[in-house]
Amino acid sequence: MRAQGQRAPGRARRRLPRLALLILFLVWAALAFWHSHKPLPPGTHLDAAACAVPPEAVSFIADVSSADAYGRPVLSQAIFDELLKAVHAARRFIVLDYARFAAAPAQAAPQRRLSGELVAALLEQRRLMPQLAVLVLLDPANELGAAPLELLRASGVAVVPVELGGLRDANLLSGPLWRLGLRAWPGGGAAVAQRLRLTADHRKLLIADDGREGLVGIIGSAEPADAESAWSNLALRVRGPVLASLLEAELTLAQRSGWRGPVAPFVPPADAECAEGTPTVQVLTEGAIGVALRRALEAAAPGEAIDLASYALAERGVIEALLAAARRGVHVRLILDPQEDARSAAPGGLPNQPVASALVARSGGAIQVRWYRTHGEHFHGSLALVYGASRLWLALGSANFTRRGLDDYNLEADVALRLTRAEPLAQQALGYFDALWGNRAGLGIEYTADYAAYADPSQADYWVGRLLEGAGVTPF
Repeated sequence: MRAQGQRAPGRARRRLPRLALLILFLVWAALAFWHSHKPLPPGTHLDAAACAVPPEAVSFIADVSSADAYGRPVLSQAIFDELLKAVHAARRFIVLDYARFAAAPAQAAPQRRLSGELVAALLEQRRLMPQLAVLVLLDPANELGAAPLELLRASGVAVVPVELGGLRDANLLSGPLWRLGLRAWPGGGAAVAQRLRLTADHRKLLIADDGREGLVGIIGSAEPADAESAWSNLALRVRGPVLASLLEAELTLAQRSGWRGPVAPFVPPADAECAEGTPTVQVLTEGAIGVALRRALEAAAPGEAIDLASYALAERGVIEALLAAARRGVHVRLILDPQEDARSAAPGGLPNQPVASALVARSGGAIQVRWYRTHGEHFHGSLALVYGASRLWLALGSANFTRRGLDDYNLEADVALRLTRAEPLAQQALGYFDALWGNRAGLGIEYTADYAAYADPSQADYWVGRLLEGAGVTPF
């Protein structure tokens, strides 16, 4: 009896570690499930009403980086020029929201010191217009030693790191760990831990008054990061009350993140109404972008066309929609960044190279792919065109065509337009894509390379990419 009594406590002691591990796993799984599916906070998943605006109220802006036959850089950039014009025109308020706001080291030689130009413009405009209210929202990762932000704070500008804890966790592994304690690290440790969670404020936008009691916005894929100044990017310049809902969403995010400034300077005119006519403009954020994109792809009819230009393509719903469109006779063309260097979204060409190879193979070659020729920079735009003989649906903005970008994990902002093929904006967007696709340029410039240049038919790479993205452990 004594021997049996001694063995029983021993077995119990051995069971305790296993029980503790089981409890820890259940807590971890519960946290991972809840925080990847929970309701989103106010100011997110904006699916604004479509609003008709005059054609002149929307402009397509492209930064195109390439190289001539001798390898010398050839740049055509306009996004930040338009953004600085909007800053200098503002009289009452400016709201900016960026994933990165970063200066390059003094010894580095970027194409442009974008962060310094923007800071100087904001400070100069506040000097000329002392009543100008400026609100800057940023991803918390910018708090890790970003000198431009300190200049803005010192001048009285409200700089607000966005509180991301209310968002869903993209990373099913590090998300629960962050919530169990890493978010409380002192100093910059919390920002480092937040980056491991892989949920970010990825919006890239400016909204301001236009100096004439109206609203102007520049929404796209470019941000004031000096190291990215040579990247190819896209943006739309939009005027009118269609921006009011996005402005309200930005103010809601700022308040949820601790901003307690006066709201009155940021209120648009109360009598602003949508104008009659075309194009029709709709502001979308977070998962609403993915819903609208997948619907547009699914609505493409046989004989119509889909053109996508993207920094990263991996979201399963978009991939299946492209394949289904190709099967029913829609012409599908993709221009992708090759993701060929260490600063890409992920090493080894992920996600674009294996995804593109799978699309070409599964469609029997019906889906056509070309790669943007990068020279140390990136093809960073995110553009979708779905069109027929007379109509065009266009969407562009900050959201990459990935799980994080389209499925309610990152904060994102896009603009979608419906317009006729005859309108100048439609011709401009289609002309941009066709110029890149067909290498329509002088000086020996070739914008894009054939599919074979970066094709990766490896099944191992394909499934690694799918597993990593499904677990949310990739940066794309």
